[in-house]
Amino acid sequence: MPSTDHAEVSPTGHAAGAPLEGPADDPYLPPATQPVRGVVWALHLAFPLLGLWLLLTYPDPLNIRWQHPPSHFLLIVAVAGVNVVLGLMISQAAARRQDARLLLVSLVFLGSAGFFLLHGLATPTIILERGSYGFDIGQPVGLTFASVLAFVSSLPLGERAAAAILARADLLRAGLVVILVAWGWASLVEGLTPLSDVPPPGGATIGFFSWIGAALYALSAALMFRIHRSRPSAMLVSLVTAYALLGEAMVAGFFRPNWLMSWWEWHLLLTLAFVFVAYSAYIQFRREGSSQGLFDSVALAATIRRIQARYDEALEELVGHLRRMGESGSSSGPPVATRLAGKFRLNEGQAAVLDRAGQALAAERELSARLGALVDVGRRARVGLGEEELLAGSLERVRQAYGDVRIGLVSNGQVTVGERRFGVDDFKEAEVISGDGAVVHPLTVKGVLAGALEVPVGTTRQDEALAATLASQLSIALENARLYRELETLFRQYMSPDVAASLLADPDQAALGGSLVELTALFADLKGFTTFSERVEPGEIVEMLNRYHGAAVPCVLEHGGTIVQFVGDALLALFNAPAAQEMHAAQAARAGLAMQAAAEEIAAGNPGYPRFRIGINTGLALVGNIGAPELRGFNAMGDAVNVAARLESMAEPGTVVIGATTHAQLGPGAQVRPLGALTLKGKEQSVEAFVLTALD
Repeated sequence: MPSTDHAEVSPTGHAAGAPLEGPADDPYLPPATQPVRGVVWALHLAFPLLGLWLLLTYPDPLNIRWQHPPSHFLLIVAVAGVNVVLGLMISQAAARRQDARLLLVSLVFLGSAGFFLLHGLATPTIILERGSYGFDIGQPVGLTFASVLAFVSSLPLGERAAAAILARADLLRAGLVVILVAWGWASLVEGLTPLSDVPPPGGATIGFFSWIGAALYALSAALMFRIHRSRPSAMLVSLVTAYALLGEAMVAGFFRPNWLMSWWEWHLLLTLAFVFVAYSAYIQFRREGSSQGLFDSVALAATIRRIQARYDEALEELVGHLRRMGESGSSSGPPVATRLAGKFRLNEGQAAVLDRAGQALAAERELSARLGALVDVGRRARVGLGEEELLAGSLERVRQAYGDVRIGLVSNGQVTVGERRFGVDDFKEAEVISGDGAVVHPLTVKGVLAGALEVPVGTTRQDEALAATLASQLSIALENARLYRELETLFRQYMSPDVAASLLADPDQAALGGSLVELTALFADLKGFTTFSERVEPGEIVEMLNRYHGAAVPCVLEHGGTIVQFVGDALLALFNAPAAQEMHAAQAARAGLAMQAAAEEIAAGNPGYPRFRIGINTGLALVGNIGAPELRGFNAMGDAVNVAARLESMAEPGTVVIGATTHAQLGPGAQVRPLGALTLKGKEQSVEAFVLTALD
């Protein structure tokens, strides 16, 4: 995948490409100042070309001659020395970061420095009396050679290209040395090559190649500036300026009558190009106190991501160390920031910043973990969760974030939390009890003390406030659990679980009214109940009813039915209301068969007991709350329900009679015995009915 070299976070001690100088260098200035900086930069690059134009247009008064060989030689040696130092530093950074772009940039500096030094050796009276052709054109040749490397370095190199360049790093460096030595030898030994000839009086040039080099430098500067736009950096600005000045130096070098002011100008441009980069590196070094990341902003995007990953890993290591120290309460051993400073070559100031950043990040993560635990406890505080399950699950989750959290409930007027014991009156004077690095908050249910919560504090500044919030959340959860237990013993025993759950989730469902729903109604009663009641005691009647209903109710509930009525020995159950249910006709049929099987077992051990008869029918019915504002009940009305009641009244004891609609929905898996068309009370048309004997 090719690298895009767009916005990245710099792995140095400052933000990606953060400016190394004052506010005037800040790439994050308000938008109004950005055009001003652009104009200043453009003028900075345009002035040298304007000066060249003036020198060439007005040669007599401006383009004066100044020939001073020692100054020329010292200038070149000084600039070449700066260049070599920069090249070696960037080369070390390339080897350390394993970055192809830094390698190429280092070769740009080393190559231009080498050829520039060879040009300096052509200074008359220094080595040769009149110089040589090879030494004289060393500067334009070296700059042209470096322009190719500069252009390649500014490209968004992909992984394969970068790897290929890095694999040949030693070969490239050795090749540069061989070229420089060979060029110097050929230029120095007389008669060996034309390079050792005496240069022409006006100075030697490489003609058209100068313009090619200038164009390549211009492209390199533009591409580097594009990287700078997405990854602002003072070092990138310096490199862009250096490439632009090197291009201008090639243009100025084309007009090169020796020792005139126009000839001195391209020497000055070269000096500015390299000194500019050196100065930026110096300012950054002073700011950061380390040379570790001086040139990281110039590296490829993939390299910066890799470096950033290492720094993230180091910060994670620091955070983990700080968290372990907080959990154990021990601070023995060398600070992890010191070890990381040695690993990443950080100075004392940077190590201190890293330590503070790690502490801040650790505290932030502790806070996030505790807030997350609060959210989870809030989710658990829902109606329907048992008290023991609620407290055990909440305690396990909270301990992951808060540490050794303990909960105690009131028993015989006292609360035991770990090894500490409190009386109910201990929380009347002060709601919070502090000590031993922990706080104890009361847990209340309807304003009455129900328990206590002990939470360790001292890791973050928000610990005490979070502990109070946690106690409040657990109090709500505990109150909900106990409320649900009361509903379980009272509310749910007087209505179907589905109806109770629906009303708890949406109290508006208790409003009078209803909606038209397709459902399956199941009616059941005991044939012979009246005769049985006349000959036994009332207590035996209640016992018999409870035994039958105790067996019938689980059969209905296990198949998703809702029992809406008990009328003496009869019951009405609905399927697909109020909760939606797939294959409700089949579920009702299975419930009816299961009821008969359970009733047979009861009747077999109790001769003389009446027997169940069951009627089932499917169709549309009006389902909802029927009654008055003072008293209401959930029920279903409609022809489908009436038919189910009539089928039940015509059924024989121990049988399940179903209507035609139910039979159609059951499909071929139902084993039935047809009863033919039955005339039912209140129905003008006859109704097809079947005795259901089994269901696959």
